[in-house]
Amino acid sequence: MRSRVLAALLAAPLVLALFPAAAQAEPDPDLKIDSITLNKTSVAVSGLNTAPVTVTVKGTYTPDADTSVNVLLERTGGTGQERYLWSTNLPRLANGTWSGPVNVPSTANGTFKVTGVQTGPFFPGSGSMTDPTPYSGPSLAITGTHQPKITASVSPKVVPFGSGFKITWAVTDAQTGKPYGSRVRVVLGTDNICAEYFGPGYTNLTGTNGLVTKSYAADAAEWVNCLLLPGNPASVGGLGLVVVRPGVVSATPSRTSAPVGTIVPVNGVVAGAPSSCKVYLQRLYGATQWKTVSPAGNIRSYSGKFTLYAQPAYKGLIPYRVYFPKCYNYTAGFSKVFYIRGT
Repeated sequence: MRSRVLAALLAAPLVLALFPAAAQAEPDPDLKIDSITLNKTSVAVSGLNTAPVTVTVKGTYTPDADTSVNVLLERTGGTGQERYLWSTNLPRLANGTWSGPVNVPSTANGTFKVTGVQTGPFFPGSGSMTDPTPYSGPSLAITGTHQPKITASVSPKVVPFGSGFKITWAVTDAQTGKPYGSRVRVVLGTDNICAEYFGPGYTNLTGTNGLVTKSYAADAAEWVNCLLLPGNPASVGGLGLVVVRPGVVSATPSRTSAPVGTIVPVNGVVAGAPSSCKVYLQRLYGATQWKTVSPAGNIRSYSGKFTLYAQPAYKGLIPYRVYFPKCYNYTAGFSKVFYIRGT
């Protein structure tokens, strides 16, 4: 179940760390925004650098006038990796405004527009109980060059159940295809860190070749593993992955002999419980040809169990097997051949 959900999540860019989503939340009714301004309309930034752009907010927050706020900008054009930008925690100044920087990375190449404000301090994932208060503010044109490209290589390529593994991560200049030539500070996270990283900490360094290798315990294979590029207040790029798992199938008929035409349940398990995936009962025709002989069977959540139904078509020893096709991050697999004698 976990692997299916995580694989679906990773079909989209890794932006969870940037957008604090609160299910069924509403904007804070006590936060009122009068105006938002940026001190620039355009900015250029290269490589792993960030460029500060000052954002100033006029408004009120009645419960606590000293509460910080964060301004949200959303992509409206361009092709950079980032879809959202958050300002740093903006303090309340003596003149009654909130003001501070938005740290713009090269991965934000394109056009962004101010779309809302949220009370701080910033915390991603489920940290906020409210949605941003909407505000249609100014736009910022960003020219991002030499953007970082992140790739990963898992060893072994297919990770057996119960085994540890290694991931070699690489950070290179997408424009040149080469490393930046310096040690790059990165976050190597598992599970919650991939969705909820913010600010400093949890950092590692690549070599000057842009590579960093980490060994992972066996249980890390059940979750998303990621490399994030740290920023303030959130990461400014990243890559997440779920490792590839083998399709390990076991199956046993409830009876080893039955009269021709009798329905015989075949019970089995797929390791890792990839729910919503399917299994198929196959029968051997002739010497080498396997054909599917039953409707698809569902793999049950958490347990990985399934039930298929055989029906001996003739008298004699009939070979069967269960086929599990490639699904999400699981490779295809077959059960061992088993026999039901038609009588």
